[in-house]
Amino acid sequence: MIREDSNETDSVKSLSAREVMAMSELQMESEQDIRLSQLLSKQQADTLSEAERPELWTLMQIYQTLLVRKAVALREAVERGLREPLSA
Repeated sequence: MIREDSNETDSVKSLSAREVMAMSELQMESEQDIRLSQLLSKQQADTLSEAERPELWTLMQIYQTLLVRKAVALREAVERGLREPLSA
């Protein structure tokens, strides 16, 4: 489960509108994203090596951190009226 850190929420409130919008568009670096996809495919095919498991775990942590930061920034952007809420 992804948890939101209250420190993350507090720190976003002090950012400028430009910084909030930039944070709301965070993405994984393309090389990391490609590698994460490769490792997840290998895991699903049950061909992930023991040596690759820590790399997958690390990339999953990066992904999760970015996802939380992006979500917090999106909420802040909506609360400030910088953007419309995402549609369901």
